[in-house]
Amino acid sequence: MPIRVPTNLPAIEILEKENIFIMDDIRAVTQDIRPLNIVILNLMPEKQKTEAHLLRLLGNTPLQLNITFLTTATYKPKNESSSHMNEFYTDFESIRDRKFDGMIITGAPIEHLEFEEVAYWDEITTIMDWAETNVTSTLYICWGAQAALYHHYGIQKIPLEQKCSGIFRHRVFNGNNNIELLRGFDDEFIAPHSRYTNIAIGSLEDQDNLQLLASSKEAGPFLLMSKDGKHVMATGHLEYDTQTLKEEYERDLDRGLSVNIPAHYFPNNDPNEPPMNRWRSHAHLLFSNWLNYYVYQETPYEWK
Repeated sequence: MPIRVPTNLPAIEILEKENIFIMDDIRAVTQDIRPLNIVILNLMPEKQKTEAHLLRLLGNTPLQLNITFLTTATYKPKNESSSHMNEFYTDFESIRDRKFDGMIITGAPIEHLEFEEVAYWDEITTIMDWAETNVTSTLYICWGAQAALYHHYGIQKIPLEQKCSGIFRHRVFNGNNNIELLRGFDDEFIAPHSRYTNIAIGSLEDQDNLQLLASSKEAGPFLLMSKDGKHVMATGHLEYDTQTLKEEYERDLDRGLSVNIPAHYFPNNDPNEPPMNRWRSHAHLLFSNWLNYYVYQETPYEWK
């Protein structure tokens, strides 16, 4: 089934070329169906690329989705045109009185800041608190996951000496294979990471309402979930497409930053060789399992 997005959203052209079923507003109104309402708080600097990453995965399920893109009112994006933001995004005050079946909060390249130093931290925490009663389940990605762990569970991020960038092997913890979020997952799988901070496994030991589902020896904890399924956190970027880490690496070099070649990413560790996507199937599994088991199966047909 399709995802419903605004008619002129630029990502439509990209996704249609990949045979992702996209439905615009004009066609959607003719269907008599209860779609799922998903709100995406997009904090990434390159908004349109992130839109395509997420819609590609959301569009590969048998569910019809209405997508609302959310931006912060307390901080104006510097890397996206105001015309794109004005046409396709809304702010929290415009949706405060609505109910949503699912929410996604993306990462943001602000790990070097303490959470309280982030310009829109108060707004983000207000949105996360609002989601507790207005959203069935929220999927947090990278910095969004670390922000949720800090706000909801008091778990602090720790700085890394070098950027964690690359694709890393993860193992599903024993006993977690039957958890619905991991249905279809291999015992070992690959996922991309791109961040300057991490979460210590030891900080999770006394969290009675938090489950660590999968982790990497190199990249640390990856998939975590509250026992009620309302909070799903991925500290990496399964949504990344094949070229994203390459583009980020080249961007960092252009900025004069001292960064390592993304680990296990380029064939023969050679940036001149084209990378291969080895995480796509698990990306689709994660998003489809989240949508099916923690959003669709749990959300009321009519919100009260």
